[in-house]
This record gives sequence, structure tokens and C-alpha cells, in this order.
Amino acid sequence: MKKSTFWKKLARILFSQKTTIIILLLLQIFFIMSMILGALDYSQFTYYLLSALGLALAAYICNQDVNPGYKLAWVIPLLAIPLFSTVAYFILSNQYSTKAVRKKHIENCKKTAPYLRQDPRVLSDLIIENSSVSKLSEYLDKYAGYPTCRGSSIEYFSCGMDKFRAMVRELKKARRFIFMEYFIIGQGEMWSEIRDILIEKAAQGVDVRLMYDGMGSLDLLPFRYDKKLREAGIKCHVFNPFRPLLSTIQNNRDHRKICVIDGNVAFTGGVNIADEYIGRLDRFGVWKDSAVMIRGSAVWNFTVMFLQMWEIVDSEPNDYNSLRPSLTLPEEETRGFVIPYGDSPLDRENVGEMVYLDMINHARKYVYITTPYLIPNNELVTALEYAAKSGLDVRIITPGHPDKWYCRSIAWSYYRDLLELGVRIYEFDGFIHAKNCVTDDKCAVVGTINLDYRSLYLHFECAAFMYGTGTELQIRQDFEDTLRHSREITVADCDKRSMFSCAVSAVLRMFAPLL
Repeated sequence: MKKSTFWKKLARILFSQKTTIIILLLLQIFFIMSMILGALDYSQFTYYLLSALGLALAAYICNQDVNPGYKLAWVIPLLAIPLFSTVAYFILSNQYSTKAVRKKHIENCKKTAPYLRQDPRVLSDLIIENSSVSKLSEYLDKYAGYPTCRGSSIEYFSCGMDKFRAMVRELKKARRFIFMEYFIIGQGEMWSEIRDILIEKAAQGVDVRLMYDGMGSLDLLPFRYDKKLREAGIKCHVFNPFRPLLSTIQNNRDHRKICVIDGNVAFTGGVNIADEYIGRLDRFGVWKDSAVMIRGSAVWNFTVMFLQMWEIVDSEPNDYNSLRPSLTLPEEETRGFVIPYGDSPLDRENVGEMVYLDMINHARKYVYITTPYLIPNNELVTALEYAAKSGLDVRIITPGHPDKWYCRSIAWSYYRDLLELGVRIYEFDGFIHAKNCVTDDKCAVVGTINLDYRSLYLHFECAAFMYGTGTELQIRQDFEDTLRHSREITVADCDKRSMFSCAVSAVLRMFAPLL
């Protein structure tokens, strides 16, 4: 029986969609290398030309206004193996598909800008309450296009199951529309229940739209599953389907998790739609995650955010004003300020990074962070260093049982540096997928943005920044509860690592932006 199961699993892997794509990608690489080597057989001129181009490209990249980690990850191979790296860079950097998506996204953001105007009264109130937070508010409005909102309530969920129960409850109440955008959708108990509700609501005349990422759900859903959902009445699209083409657009994944119901309720956070997120599938031990449910005016930011992405893959016109919130909450149910915001890899603004830096730099007592991937850039390391050296209590929780071994290996290469700077690091006894940051019981972020290069620079992301909502205290308490199930890492632990492990970490760290 076990032998039969093994062969079935092997056959499923060998004949899977992902395996086919990988084989086709490898064939493209082989073809490119064959062309290069074939050209070299005819002339040494080709070798010297590509080497010179590699040197010139390295100099060009060094002078670009991009992240230093990205520069290093390209410069090293361009100088070490110029033949392949030069050709690969030209192929990956000059493609119509990437430019077309970028143009469409920029057009969508410009078109929706009039629907996301900042209420000056809200900003005036925030300036009175906290001038430093008002500066972040002005930045997010001017450069990201997302206004600060009042008149909203927030419910925090410290695990995926709590978010799932609340989402099912709210989905059943839908009367006008349901918009869902997720990185991962996987078949199982969680998706089955949500899918049945979506089909039922679509049959009732509710406008049900679903978009999921082509890479995140590649192995988790049947081939052309979006077509089956459309046949069931759900408007469905796959964002950036993973195709067997060497293309930089393959890196730009839709990592967002958004659910908007009738314009009055929105969910975001780290919880995707698959059974491991609600503890129904044991993959890496205990799965720790988080999410928030927002009611009221702040939901509008998420509605527009969804449509900005939807209109990249769907030409259907939208009457934005008809999708505005219809719910007005009593004043006693609302508190503080909320800024739902998105981040895009197709512009020059690193919104997710800027929010984290602002929170760290303006903290006065503590900075508590949970992240599944700790691969910070130099700017974040410097900010954490200054905070710790200034006497702040800076703590970070990462997974003890990671989903990607190489990410943990890279994280360990940062541990010693951060520990010696005064940052305290813990590894959770399981897999922590929550992307939270809370400071001073006043400011907090819950969303999809990890502390790694992919989230900060390559993915479409989203989050909710909160100030003075009361939810910040719950997030801090959840952090402290999680500490009780975590092991603190020390410099002595770093000393125990083998030379081989340290070497692997060092090499992987150099190429982290390309992984």
C-alpha cells in the first residue's frame, strides 16, 4: 500500500503543471546556453563582447536608483559568469509583458485617484492627536494614494480559524457584492465552505468576483479551475498565470489577501484560503497567523485597491460610486484612525518598507514584530539598530519550523548581527505566518508584508495601519502570548552553527533578492 502511494505521488509530481513549466524553463535556459557556446565556437570576439557587456551592465546597475541588495545580486554573476548573466539580464529586463502590466496598473491608479481623496477634517484631527503619525498619513496619501479614515471599527484575529468563522458569517450576509483577492487558494475544508457560499450568492444575484495568484495556487487547484468557477456563476480570474517563459513578470506575484463584502466589511492579514491556515492540515507544526476585520469607511480603500488589480485582468467597467460603503457606524463603536494601503512593485515607491521604517523610527518604548521571513535590508537593520541602541525593547518572532529551509538559513545570517545590536530574536515552536508590527500600544500594522526582499520590492501587497483604535493592545497581548511558545535565540546559539551552515547562509544571503 505504501509502495503504491509512493508511485502515485511520484506520478503526480512528474506529470504536474509545475513540473511541466519547470522543464520548459530549463529547456529555454539550455537553448540560450547552447546559442552562447555555439557562438563562441566560431569567434572569440563573442566572448570578449559579452564579457565587456557584462562589465558595462554591472557598472550601469551600480548607478541605478534601486535597492543595494538587488545590485549586488546581479553584479556578482555579471562579473563571475558574464556570458550567461549578460544574456539573461537582457532577456529579463526588456519584455513587453512586464511593461504592459506596469502601464495598465499606473493607468488604473491614476483613474481611481479621484475616488481616494483625503478628508481634510480627518487629517486635521490626526495632526492634533499625533503630528508624527500625521506625517505618515500624508505620505501614504500623496505617494501611495490611500487616505486616512475615521468612523471604522476593527476586530483582530489571533488565528486563522477565528478569521475563517467571521468571514463565513459575513459572506452569508452579502447582498450586493463580494470581492476576494488571495495569493493562495487550496482545495479542502476551508475553500469548500467558502466556495459553496460564493456559488449560492452568485445565484442570488450578488456580484461575486474572485482573483487568485497564478503561482500561489499553481499546485493546489485543478488546471483551468477559474473556468469551472465562471461556469458556476463566479467572476474569476487568475492574476499573472505562471507560464513557461523566462520573464521578470513571473516575480511580481499578487501576495495580497483581501475580502470585501458589500463595501461595508473587509478582511486582510496573513491568512490565505487553505486548510493549513485554519489548523486542518499539519504542514509545519502549529500554524500561527493573524488577520483583521474592518467595518465602516476604511473599507472603501480596500474596495478600490481590489478594483485597481481587477481591472488589469478584466475590461468590465465599474461604477465606483455604487460600491461605496452604505454602513455608518455609531460614534461609540469607532475609535482612532485606520489607513488600509497597498504596495506595488510596478512603481518607484516602496510603501511597505517606508511604513515599517516610520514605525520603528518613531517608537519610544518598544517595537514588536512577527514575520515568517526575516531577511531585512540595510535600511531596516539600521533602523532596528538605532531603536535598540536608544533603549527601546525591540523583539522579533520568526518560525522555528519554516516552510522554506533557505529562508531560515538566510535569516540566521542576520541573527548574530541583530543580537549584537541589542535586538532580541525568538523562534516560535511551529510556523508563524503573521505579519504584524506594533509599537508603544499606539501604532500597529497587520497585513501581508513580510520582512524580505520579495514582499518589500517584488510582490503586490496590502496592509492596514492603525493608530489609537484599541486593537494595538490586543496585538501586543497576542505577541506576548506567542513569546510563551517561542525560544529566545542567543549569540551562543549562533556560535554552535557549523562552518558549512554558516557558509551556506552567507552564499544564500548574497542572492536573496533573486530567490
